[in-house]
Amino acid sequence: SAQGGLDTKLGGLREVCLEGFRRRDSSIPGYAIGGLAGGESKDDFWRVVHQCCSSLPATKPRYLMGVGYPLDLVVCTALGVDMYDCVYPTRTGRFGVALVNGRSPGTMRLKSNMYADDMEVIDKDCKCPCCKGGFSRAKLHAMLKAGEPMAAQLLTAHNIAYMMSLTRGMRAAILRGEFEAFARDFLGRFFPGGYSEDVMNGVEVEVKAG
Repeated sequence: SAQGGLDTKLGGLREVCLEGFRRRDSSIPGYAIGGLAGGESKDDFWRVVHQCCSSLPATKPRYLMGVGYPLDLVVCTALGVDMYDCVYPTRTGRFGVALVNGRSPGTMRLKSNMYADDMEVIDKDCKCPCCKGGFSRAKLHAMLKAGEPMAAQLLTAHNIAYMMSLTRGMRAAILRGEFEAFARDFLGRFFPGGYSEDVMNGVEVEVKAG
């Protein structure tokens, strides 16, 4: 995988690694981007991804290792990433957290007492077994508080369904040639008060990268 930490300068560790891959391109079926620990600022993280995607062939798959936050998927897809893997949707489900559309951080912490009397499902438009099965937020809250394993299973199913819907939406937008509009709509809902400085930097990179 392409390594080098956050060293994106000319002649830096990332560039040395990427140059080695370019020399071996004829024998490599695809590329993995690694070396990101998860604690970087969004600006640093996205700039590493931008450098790697700009340097690796667009004709071969580019896989970003261990990245699964919805915001990162949208921005990094704009930068040229094709594939991802991450435990985030399932792990966060086991912690009683549902992924939802809307304002940052895009999560619903169902262990919170604010959901104790909420009879709505997580997302009325979701087709997952949890939402389609009519499990209310209040029911899930009670199940989580009681330590019922089924609650984690239901939230895991919901979160996977959310991620599949997001990635299908991204793919469809790419095929229509409308991904930039898709990304800006997602960011507008995620940050209704305006983008943070880090996100604005990522959007600027996205536009320049096409």
